[in-house]
Amino acid sequence: MQYKNRSRRIEKALSFICFFLIIGFWCLASYGGWVSEVFLPTPTSVLKKIASMAQDGSLWANCWESTSRVLIGWIWSVIVALPLGMLMANSRKVSAFVQPIIEFARYLPVVALVPLTLLYLGIDETQKYTIIFLGTFFQLVLMVCDTVSSVDKNIINAASTLGANRWQVYKEVIFPASLPGLMDDFRLTIGWAWTYLVVAEMIAASNGLGYIILKSQRYLATDTIFAGLILIGLIGLLTDFLFRLLSRIVAPWQERLTDTK
Repeated sequence: MQYKNRSRRIEKALSFICFFLIIGFWCLASYGGWVSEVFLPTPTSVLKKIASMAQDGSLWANCWESTSRVLIGWIWSVIVALPLGMLMANSRKVSAFVQPIIEFARYLPVVALVPLTLLYLGIDETQKYTIIFLGTFFQLVLMVCDTVSSVDKNIINAASTLGANRWQVYKEVIFPASLPGLMDDFRLTIGWAWTYLVVAEMIAASNGLGYIILKSQRYLATDTIFAGLILIGLIGLLTDFLFRLLSRIVAPWQERLTDTK
């Protein structure tokens, strides 16, 4: 146990060292004049831009709009992908019927679907939610299917032998056994949802972090671009931390099993 705690401390220290090295190189390259400020703004100018956005209120408004778009589009994806993926994992007929089209659709670039979503859905918020949904759904449903398929079949057979019906098997056996893996799937795909944010906000948006990044590109306002990227990264780190914490709450048995190894 002591060795494990020491190993975790070393891992955290290495993570901080990596961040400090990147920031240090950024400072050397920008303050040292290695790269023009047009292409690489200084950390000071980026922090001033973030402070300015916070003072005029645009920081919080844009962060909220982008976060709500990501969450709503991703939640749509989870609502559809979770039951469908579980059905695919436990029914060969459902898998044979659905999987080919999902395998085909997951290779389609989401950017290429933007014109169709605009044509079908217009320029309101639904179009932006749909882009994020399309960017995460097809991957998530296959990840859910793979996670649920990895549940020990002996446990499922034992539950059926003891008289559990199909619904009870799903509720009492399959879902709890696959929950730790599902939480990891959710944590990964919400990260992907953030990568599709700029795509969702690239057309007909008037706010959001993706919007200010694309708008700043036209005027070579690289300090604003860096500010938007840093904010997205920080929100993503916070989201990842919250998912890790939530995983420990909803699936505490995973933490106990890990500690015993």
